[in-house]
Amino acid sequence: MALDANRIINGTFGEVWLDGDKVSECYGLEARVEIDKEDIAVCGKLGTDTKMMGYKGTGSLKLHKVNSRMMIKLSDQIKAGINPRVQILSSLKDPAAYGAERILIKDAVFDDLTLASWEAKAKGEIECPFTFTDWELLDTIAPKEA
Repeated sequence: MALDANRIINGTFGEVWLDGDKVSECYGLEARVEIDKEDIAVCGKLGTDTKMMGYKGTGSLKLHKVNSRMMIKLSDQIKAGINPRVQILSSLKDPAAYGAERILIKDAVFDDLTLASWEAKAKGEIECPFTFTDWELLDTIAPKEA
């Protein structure tokens, strides 16, 4: 089956919820899992193999600056010495795609808190990097075979 370009999922249809609250000002989300590997020498093989030793989840929310959501959510807890864990739900469902994806990031911890960031003649944007250790695939899109 040839690729139907109309089926390529469009990020414009993405949505994000933070602890159950819709984050309408979110214009981008990325979450990745980096696999930690160690090199392994194997007798009889010239090539170096690898062994998975763990993983690290990292990501970032990109927000239009229209409110103080992140300061309200995190500021008091950080000042009290608590680094709060949050759940991030990503939903992407382009009506022209073969289906929808929903991923729940179960224990995100933000790396920083932007208190102020602005510039004359520039639209306000905030990037909120985070790490996580667990996730759940709620909805996935199966590959279409020829």
